[in-house]
Amino acid sequence: MLFSLRELVQWLGFAQFEIFIHILALLVFTVLLAIKVDGLVSDLGWWNVFIPFFVADGLSTYFTAIVTVRLFQDGEKRQAVLRLFWILTILSLKFVFEMLLCQKLVEQTKGLWFGLIMAPVFILLQLLMIRACRVN
Repeated sequence: MLFSLRELVQWLGFAQFEIFIHILALLVFTVLLAIKVDGLVSDLGWWNVFIPFFVADGLSTYFTAIVTVRLFQDGEKRQAVLRLFWILTILSLKFVFEMLLCQKLVEQTKGLWFGLIMAPVFILLQLLMIRACRVN
């Protein structure tokens, strides 16, 4: 079952524009990943493959800061703080996952096991599950 855009906006807390940014970053990442795996470009490193995700996180953080300031100006302080904490929590967990995964792919460290890398994703899924139960 696919979710509607309204449901995604309600459950994730992102605006439609932010969802579009992250989908576009996923598309560009997929193309860069295919190029990296096929070996078409020899100078393409893992950090360069993950750049679209880092850019999307930065743009989403910037957009969240703008929305938070606008909500504060409109007098909706509680909604602004809740949205700011929610979005920054999601983005920070996503960012930590991306950084750990990229570090594992580049360095092949044995001390960095995949359970540790996936821990932010598990926390994120639990938070989304709680939010989905709370939203009408």
